[in-house]
Amino acid sequence: MTTPAGVSRRTVVAASAAAAVAAPFVAAESAQAHGKGGHGHPAPKPPATYHLTVLGTSDTHGNVYNWDYYKDAEYDDSAHNDVGVAKLAALVNKLRADATGATLVLDAGDTIQGTPLATYYAKQEPITTTGAKHPMARAMNVLHYDAVTLGNHEFNYGLPLLNLWIRQLGFPALAANAVSAKTGKPAFTPYVIKQVSLGRHAPTLRVGILGLTNPGVAIWDKGNVEGKLQFLDMVTTAAKWVPEMRRRGADLVIISAHGGDSGTSSYGPELPNENPVALIAQNVPGIDAILFGHAHLEIPQRFVTNTKTGKQVLTSEPSKWGQRLTKMDFDLVREHGRWKITSSAATTLNTNTVEADPKVLAVVKSQHDKTVAYVNQVVATSTETLSAATSRYEDTPILDYINKVQTDTVTAALAGTAYASLPVLSIAAPFSRTAVFPQGDVKIKDVAGLYIYDNTLEAVVLTGAEVKAYLEYSAKFFVTLAPDAPVVAANISDPGIPDYNYDVLSGVDYDIDISKPIGSRITRLQIAGADVDPAAQFVVAVNNYRRSGGGNFPGIVKTQVYNAQQEIRQLLIDWAQAKGAINPADFYVKNWQLVRNGVPVVFGS
Repeated sequence: MTTPAGVSRRTVVAASAAAAVAAPFVAAESAQAHGKGGHGHPAPKPPATYHLTVLGTSDTHGNVYNWDYYKDAEYDDSAHNDVGVAKLAALVNKLRADATGATLVLDAGDTIQGTPLATYYAKQEPITTTGAKHPMARAMNVLHYDAVTLGNHEFNYGLPLLNLWIRQLGFPALAANAVSAKTGKPAFTPYVIKQVSLGRHAPTLRVGILGLTNPGVAIWDKGNVEGKLQFLDMVTTAAKWVPEMRRRGADLVIISAHGGDSGTSSYGPELPNENPVALIAQNVPGIDAILFGHAHLEIPQRFVTNTKTGKQVLTSEPSKWGQRLTKMDFDLVREHGRWKITSSAATTLNTNTVEADPKVLAVVKSQHDKTVAYVNQVVATSTETLSAATSRYEDTPILDYINKVQTDTVTAALAGTAYASLPVLSIAAPFSRTAVFPQGDVKIKDVAGLYIYDNTLEAVVLTGAEVKAYLEYSAKFFVTLAPDAPVVAANISDPGIPDYNYDVLSGVDYDIDISKPIGSRITRLQIAGADVDPAAQFVVAVNNYRRSGGGNFPGIVKTQVYNAQQEIRQLLIDWAQAKGAINPADFYVKNWQLVRNGVPVVFGS
């Protein structure tokens, strides 16, 4: 078979008859003991029970150390969670040592993006330029995974970096539904079949592991994959490969999927479902368990009934960032030459119960230290403390800082073009409510903490009507406030809605009336005191995630009039360095407010 780009032949262990199985643990088949039954003879002995443990991680997002690079301190949250592969490794090693049978370790994706550590080796000192081993490859190789599934964020930095990272791994990277746009053939290893020894004298167990990545990559990283890769429906792909794995000898089939189980998508219906894990379990026979991620939820154990066989499929999601480890346990017996699962269960374990693995810390220490030094560089001085804590529900200077930089960048780029005469608006959101620019020295970590995603800046042309529709969509996330309800922050927004859905626009003045029904909340939309003409045209600066359909905001998926592939976070850093000072007087314009029946909302009233 042809080896997919970026995948070494030693990792391609499936998708052809000649390479159907990989064998890290091999045990000879042993003859089954046959007891004698009938009159005067002892009853047959019950078959021996064997045990398999599958440990699962997901959404580690560049976390190796238990470290918060934005605070320059050990990570901690209100629940005292810990993060990082070093913590996961310590827990995995303990469970391996205590195991009574065999242990496999899987990851369900989103590993090489999410922290300044990951960003540094993709942007500041990219491994594609230096040839250095990626910190997540170093850490995961120490842990000795059996397979990893590609998450959507694996594609953020382009295919060359992804393919190099895959080559640096000591185990397969799976994505059965990512196929070549030219040939339709798998672009990565679809599955592996591991030959597992369950103990001395135990027959060999063949465990099939199928990897499914998220179809949303086609939207979220369109610039990196368009014309190169296509992303197929996860349910359909599972239905194709699970029977194939069974034919190739898989006794037990586990899916490692980067998609949630809600059955809904953050984008429109033009792409396959973003979160179809429950649908896979329900509709595809032959699956024993699914490890999944993407939604950042902790789901210790959830059984889903397959509608065709009635079988209970075990599923589990281990939260995010290495805070939890999924532990799946299977009891098996060998009957009539076949393996049978007699019981299955799952739970999640907290990584704050162990000390970080010293071997993982050691192999990444120099890269961690270099990242810490980088993010602590001073880039500017702030005249006052600026915070994003209340940016969901009131106009704050720190979000206007983002919009100012985006507006200036797009305005300068379009000078002398056909769009130069159009007003430039800008969209931002409270990506992190903990973001703060302290009074005095502002460091790279402070700016990076304000814009925690690796988005690039783009711009499109919207009409006044489309601007209003966009604002109405964002305004729908506020809770409708009854006339006599007290006005407090907890009453304003649904805690289940991510902060980054509360988009705000600069360049227009508007009111959001949260006493009105959804769809009728933008009660004032003006420029310079005059109502915005629905037919008027505007250039709108926006991040590539929104522009390409992320969040399913209306009207924004259009051909770009600006797309220089400039990372917004770096633009924010560059602007601060060039100015040397961050002064709200240079960018803060109070242009929007929440109202109730036309009266401005005053919190605490």
